Amino acid sequence: MNYFDELEVRTADARAASLAECLPALLAEASDLPGYVKFREYDLSTITSAVALERLPVLRKSELGAAQKMLAPFGGFVGPNFEYAFQSPGPLYEPGRTTHDWWRFGRFLHATGIGQGDIIQNCFSYHLTPAGTMFENGAHAVGAAVLPAGTGQTELQAQAAHDVGVTGYAGTPDYLKIILEKADEMGLNLAITKAAVGGGALFPSLRDWYTDRGIACRQCYATADLGNVAYESAAMEGLILDEGVIVEIVTPGTGKHVVEGEVGEVLVTTLNPDYPLVRFATGDLSALMPGQSSCGRTNMRIKGWMGRADQTTKIKGMFIRPEQVAAFVAKHPEVTRARVIATRASETDNMTVRVEGNPAHAKAYVASIAATLKLKADVEVVSEGFLPRDGVIIEDQRSYD
Repeated sequence: MNYFDELEVRTADARAASLAECLPALLAEASDLPGYVKFREYDLSTITSAVALERLPVLRKSELGAAQKMLAPFGGFVGPNFEYAFQSPGPLYEPGRTTHDWWRFGRFLHATGIGQGDIIQNCFSYHLTPAGTMFENGAHAVGAAVLPAGTGQTELQAQAAHDVGVTGYAGTPDYLKIILEKADEMGLNLAITKAAVGGGALFPSLRDWYTDRGIACRQCYATADLGNVAYESAAMEGLILDEGVIVEIVTPGTGKHVVEGEVGEVLVTTLNPDYPLVRFATGDLSALMPGQSSCGRTNMRIKGWMGRADQTTKIKGMFIRPEQVAAFVAKHPEVTRARVIATRASETDNMTVRVEGNPAHAKAYVASIAATLKLKADVEVVSEGFLPRDGVIIEDQRSYD
């Protein structure tokens, strides 16, 4: 099989050895940036793996946004070298570069079958946000030409795809269908056979619709801050981690790793000295998958997007956050986990907290929860392993119909 590069098929030992060399160096460089001054308190030479990263603090978007307000434009998290400054909702600002495959989309496009001789209709936005430039940079990395279409004006999109001879598409999953249907309406035959999508859910029925039209549609997991994180290959067995990132799956509200296969929040570290985001909390839920893809690529895989980790919920007029639940658990060494359940009866909110702990300590849990969550709750002490390992910390069972 033709791979993007030899990194995709490294052994686990080779990948670990490379990480053990480059990660401490990256962290040392990051510690010279104002945003990472706290790193100077750690022995960074000993942080040589994803497991060891657990010693460092989590970086959340709220912290990044606050830093950017104090120190424009990037809050002290970016080195001196950048050619672009982008804006994403928040607002948050992200740097960009014109260097080879800076956002790591080349690997994804190659796995989608896009390369030399292809013309890609890039329907991601070029206006302020980085997505359009991200995919264009990746297309250049695989030798493909680009029609920088952006969004909107569907009739013109269909006409351009026909006139230029577009062979591939990059954009959100559903917009390609709109273009194809408009082309049908206009009596135009399009040559699109490959689609690299992101920024939304690729539902199985939509993928099947594309397959029926002879279009191979693959998806990636990416963010404006991080670039590409994971991508789908022809095997379609989860999303394979890109070689330029480290992904950790942690219990929401903490930086603590979950066991393989358990759902948790996605933290990403980019091995990019220009913009070294370290333990960046995406707010997304996913899970690591066992084994390797049958396509031959050897890096770890995640199951894809499985919801949002930020389960902040208002109960009796008070916001309850996963971090508060984590703080309660941390106070009691014998407690393995806890789950808040919000219900409603007789037009009144009720809060129950199920705790995997010691029944003899039930009264202490009641007092501790009231102090930590700032609300009184019914407490149910359950045995270890009783609560599902699904990443849910706050479960809202109230009906909003």
